[in-house]
Amino acid sequence: MKVFFKLLQIAIIALPLLAMRADKPIRVVFFGDSITQAGVSPTGYITKVGEMLKSKGQDTQYELIGAGIGGNKVYDLYLRLEDDVLAKKPDVVFIYVGINDVWHKASSGTGTDPDKYVKFYEALIKKLKAQNIRVIVCTPTVIGERNDNSNQQDGDLNQYSKLIREIATRNNLQLLDLRKHFQDYLVKNNPENKEKGILTTDRVHLTDAGNQFLAEKMLEALMQK
Repeated sequence: MKVFFKLLQIAIIALPLLAMRADKPIRVVFFGDSITQAGVSPTGYITKVGEMLKSKGQDTQYELIGAGIGGNKVYDLYLRLEDDVLAKKPDVVFIYVGINDVWHKASSGTGTDPDKYVKFYEALIKKLKAQNIRVIVCTPTVIGERNDNSNQQDGDLNQYSKLIREIATRNNLQLLDLRKHFQDYLVKNNPENKEKGILTTDRVHLTDAGNQFLAEKMLEALMQK
């Protein structure tokens, strides 16, 4: 009889804890640069992901957190990983970095060489995986919207995107190939071969349409099992 009451007591304590765990939303961190920093604005892509989740009646199942800082490169993400990501105890992390690693090479000579880019990217992944966090890696999008490979940084962006695809394969991680998605979109929707104004305002940062398109791709990736 004493054993029965002991088991009953354990059940009374455990059931509410299990219920709390079941009701806990999935915490998603978007980790990146100024594009992600702007993602939490009223028209930003993270806000739009939240709106789409709400339209599906799933907004209470997810907690979305933006962790973007303008000008950041992969090394900057590594330096603030503990405070800005791991301390929040996320279930899912999108790593979306690379534009500044490429862009700053041409604009100010402070970009990131390919070998160092891979080194710090792999270091990020190692720390995230050690916490059993689901990691989704994203290729960098565009620096210029011309669809004929005539943008100045197209070659470097293609190279760094290839590196991320290889990192994803090597680490058995989910890949969100934003570079390909953006290029495919621009082939179809930029018949005048404009440098900006379709998905970006200034060749890099997003228009409303760009934020919407990015949000749709992020949500698709998040929903994949």
